[in-house]
Parts: sequence; structure tokens; C-alpha cells
Amino acid sequence: MKTINCQIASLTSLTAHVFKVLLKPSEKVDFIPGQYLNFVMSEEDKRPFSIASSPNSDLIELQIGAFVADSYPMQVIDRIKSAQKDNKTIDIEIPMGTAQLRTDSKRPLLLLAGGTGFSYIKSMFEYLAEQNSQRHIMVYWGLREMEAAYELAETTATIAKLPHANFIPVIENADDVWQGKTGLVHQAVMHDIASLEPYDIYLAGRFEMVGAIRGDFVEHGAQLAHMYADAFAYI
Repeated sequence: MKTINCQIASLTSLTAHVFKVLLKPSEKVDFIPGQYLNFVMSEEDKRPFSIASSPNSDLIELQIGAFVADSYPMQVIDRIKSAQKDNKTIDIEIPMGTAQLRTDSKRPLLLLAGGTGFSYIKSMFEYLAEQNSQRHIMVYWGLREMEAAYELAETTATIAKLPHANFIPVIENADDVWQGKTGLVHQAVMHDIASLEPYDIYLAGRFEMVGAIRGDFVEHGAQLAHMYADAFAYI
């Protein structure tokens, strides 16, 4: 883990409550897809965010959901806005985490995320597309409403580059316009896949969601030794 100084390359809105941050590090950073970084607010205040970009990218992408003013993530967004306005830099600690992609595995992959947990799996499937991976890959993204979705076309295009991959967005509270899968994302997985026993499974989302999914997936054949999530350290 190193402390790296970064310029703010851009800050844009993906939805009304989700921000896309691109950071330009002062030096080349090394991490494995699925790891995260700490955004340094102060020496005593370091806040974790999944890295959404591939390790091969020159810029580091974050996707930050900030739904409440002066909340934990909105304070970070405000710091980024201030740094951008004043042409100042920010510091990050990178890499962090142990739920990274096991790149030496040949097992089929299940990548599942809820909400902005999408950033965790995005780093993985972008990297796998760059590597022209031949693995069987299932990518599921669960969202509460259609308005929370972003970059669906871009994601579909990236995953289409993989010869044996599928992207399945699932909207919990869908309207009549939505033509895709509905309900809870992990239930869609269990409907589509007869047994999870062969899969390497990577999970990201709210802690209570990840905990519930872990239990249901084990009953559906998943092996704990092949399930990965940073949330497992806290639940």
C-alpha cells in the first residue's frame, strides 16, 4: 500500500445521486481488479471506495453514491469539488482489500453487485475484456429503480467483447417500460443457474445484502472458499 497524490481529472454525475470521479495519479499505480483505495480526508480519516477502472487505465475511476447532504460520501464529493475548483490535489492509499480477482483461476465467474457496488465488478470485467478472457462469465447488477441505472449501453458493449460472457441487469421495482429481469438480483441468479458449485463468486453491495446472499448462495451450491467480498470481514 502506497500513498499517492492525484489530480482531479473530472467529476461528473451518472445519476441524480451517483458521481463519477476520474483521478490522475502522480505515478503509475499497481492494483488487482476488485481492490479498493482509501480517500485520505486526514491522517485520522481515510474512507474506502472500490476502484471502478481496470489496472491498465491511466486514470483511476470511482463511482460514489451520495444521497444525503453532509453524509460520509458527500463530504468526499465536496472535498473533490473544492480541490478541482482550487486546482489542488488529493491523496489516496492504494491498493487495499483481499477480495480481488483471482486471475490464475480457470473456474467460471459470477460477478454480482447491488447499486454502486457495481464499481467493484466493473474493474474486473473491464480487465477481463482487455485480456480477451475465455472464461465463462455471468455479470449481474441489481438496482431498485430504473432511474438508478447508468452506463448500461457502455457496460453491454464491454461485456460483448468477451466470447463467453453475459450481462444481466435486474430492476427490483421496475415499471412497464422495463423489458429485462425484475425482483431481487440474487434470486434471478438462482433462477438462471442450476448450481453455483463450479463458480468463483464476487459480491458487492450493502453489508446486509451481501450477508443474505451468502447464505442463500451456499444453499444453492456455492462454496465459501470460492466466494469473495470485502464485506465478509464485517458480517
